[in-house]
Amino acid sequence: MSILVVGSIAYDSVSTPNRMAQESLGGSATFFSLAASYFAPVSVVGVVGEDFRKEDLRMLQEHGIDTGGLIRRPGRTFRWVGEYGHDMNEAHTLDTQLNVFADFQPKLAAEARQPAYLFLANIDPDLQQAVIGQLQSWPRMVAGDTMNFWIQGKPDALAKVIGEVGTLMINEGELRLLTRETNMVKAARLVLSQGPTMLVVKRGEYGAVCFTQDDVFATPAYPLETVVDPTGAGDTFAGGFMGYLAATNDLSIGNVRRAMIVGSVMASFNVEDFGPGRLQALTTTAIQDRYRDFWRLTYFDGTGDRPLPRRKD
Repeated sequence: MSILVVGSIAYDSVSTPNRMAQESLGGSATFFSLAASYFAPVSVVGVVGEDFRKEDLRMLQEHGIDTGGLIRRPGRTFRWVGEYGHDMNEAHTLDTQLNVFADFQPKLAAEARQPAYLFLANIDPDLQQAVIGQLQSWPRMVAGDTMNFWIQGKPDALAKVIGEVGTLMINEGELRLLTRETNMVKAARLVLSQGPTMLVVKRGEYGAVCFTQDDVFATPAYPLETVVDPTGAGDTFAGGFMGYLAATNDLSIGNVRRAMIVGSVMASFNVEDFGPGRLQALTTTAIQDRYRDFWRLTYFDGTGDRPLPRRKD
């Protein structure tokens, strides 16, 4: 099944304690699309400036991503400048230049108004709602993301979006800010009472947790010796997660758990290079091998029904 993603395309300049990169391809739609494209057809809706590099457009298209909804406008592409300290879980924004993204108004072509799977990446909730309003039929799955800026700046508009999406995918800090709850489990229950049937909490190097009304599933992050650049890891996780679900077209709890592992696999690749450098060079063999590594990492011989040994005095 196909996926439609609406989000940002950007050029990022990122510095970490050991390295830095200038003007690497970024943006939520970019990372999501590349990760999902290894599993299912993806169409992207976004805006870029006249400076958007031809080789970047070609790379997306070579991954089978439909860029027909990618509009080029006069002006510069969205820019983000950030840095990471020794805590690679948190980026510090140094500069944001919206450029052509400031006037972005997503318009869905006729053929894009009936997607099987829809991901509303981290954009203004008014724009997310505008996309929902253009749908001619409800997708099998609608997932949305947001950030602190919208949680604090447009709470009413965001609440409306949260009430309509079936799956909300945010990080742990955003969850606490959104709910004003310090306990993640209590916060998750509160979100699930507001409309979504599924909440995926992204926890950086600590993995991710999926909550539904009847189930909780946690996956670790893949242990890596070197993390080069965490930028886009959350969107990459979402792309792997939804890409797998769209490919299998199975939203059962068991399959959602497998999708969580796939999302973690794709995110683990993303952080190994600046921008989408590692993602764009992946092979299906490398993905499958790391998926097996995850299975070995999390498997233990036993079931919940097996009694534990008791002390003998």
